[in-house]
Amino acid sequence: MNTAPIEHGASNGQPVRWSDNRWLQLVVGIVCMIATANIQYAWTLFVPEIQGKFGWERASIQVAFTIFVLVQTWLAPIEGYFIDKFGPRMIVAFGAVFIGAAWVINSQATSLLGFYIGAAIGGIGVGSIYATCINNALKWFPDRRGLAVGLTAGGYGAGSAATILPIASMIESSGFQQAFLFFGLLQGSLAFAAAWFLRAPKGGEMRVVSGKLNQSRRDYTLGEALRTKLFWLMLLMFACVVTGGMMAVAQLGVIAQDLGVKNFKVDLYFITMAALPLALMLDRIMNGISRPLFGWVSDHIGREKTMVIAFTLEGVGIIALGYFGHNPWAFLILSGVVFLAWGEVYSLFSALAGDAFGTKHIGKIYGVLYCAKGIGALFVPLGNLMMEATGTWSTVLYTVAGLDLFAAFLAIVALRPMLKAHVADSKLPPPEQPPRAPMNGLATAG
Repeated sequence: MNTAPIEHGASNGQPVRWSDNRWLQLVVGIVCMIATANIQYAWTLFVPEIQGKFGWERASIQVAFTIFVLVQTWLAPIEGYFIDKFGPRMIVAFGAVFIGAAWVINSQATSLLGFYIGAAIGGIGVGSIYATCINNALKWFPDRRGLAVGLTAGGYGAGSAATILPIASMIESSGFQQAFLFFGLLQGSLAFAAAWFLRAPKGGEMRVVSGKLNQSRRDYTLGEALRTKLFWLMLLMFACVVTGGMMAVAQLGVIAQDLGVKNFKVDLYFITMAALPLALMLDRIMNGISRPLFGWVSDHIGREKTMVIAFTLEGVGIIALGYFGHNPWAFLILSGVVFLAWGEVYSLFSALAGDAFGTKHIGKIYGVLYCAKGIGALFVPLGNLMMEATGTWSTVLYTVAGLDLFAAFLAIVALRPMLKAHVADSKLPPPEQPPRAPMNGLATAG
């Protein structure tokens, strides 16, 4: 007997039956994301130790991080294909083996090439798990996509918070190689065990559309999505915002130093901290809050309006940071605003992709859209070049703010009407493909 709860509010007014475990699916996805987060967010703890042991230039060591980001990002379309083909369980289990193997390789590496190989394997593992968990949340929560993907992405954004101190402690007591080995096996095992609880929803467990948002009435293939102007507008906006955010965040330490606030001691009554570490701690907190918060807001007022609010807030915050950043307290507050308004891109654009193109092929479609992060990573070094050419970080910050405000402008002027027209077109049956001409004038069988 099926005892699944019934929820109301589908577009046709009929009750919709949900599986008992869609919230379990969400929790398991968040656990998997938490288990993968340290490969990216704890890397900074290992770099000084690797440099101290082997004597390599820090820039050479950080090439490993660039390799990780590019592999994680640019392989997303391929991973999306396998997600759609094999489902979430096998892909997350595969990714778990790779994230564990990456840190085991790092624990044994004695050359830069070894760390580069570990970074590439880690990028494959994290990309597989990240894309799968986001896609599964989109499929299970068509009525609350913003909140679901926000919580899932938030698990990755803030997932390292609980283990940063234990990792730092083990590095200090047992060395970075032992920390790589122990936490690699721990994190890989946790994600591998959680993978077997994941599954994609069946057709009867999914609501077609939300009554509050513009959502497509059919599922688009990747080819169909790529032939729409809407997809390329989304890619442009995603690239603008993620490039601006990554340029600002990646240079925060240097900006703090040049503004003269890096070592300013902030008295919080119960603890005194330097301004920069405190700002970086705010990054973790605000990044974790941002994704579910703006995702939840977008479920209620729409993705486009939420984008206008978030992108404008980030743009204004960055302009203010460039203007008032010499004041340590202003630097802290404004950097927190910037982090709060930046992290939401990963929940808003994934939810919007599900709204616009459906979820049957969302793995491949969002995989291509997610390449915007790789585009942004390639543009990050331009921040240093702009600063060297102009002699001030204000030029960089104002350029970044311009990208955010441009994306906010596009959200209301172009995205909103284009999405509305796209959803209206989705009510029509997909165009039939012309029949293929028989080869050599002969009909082909089957």
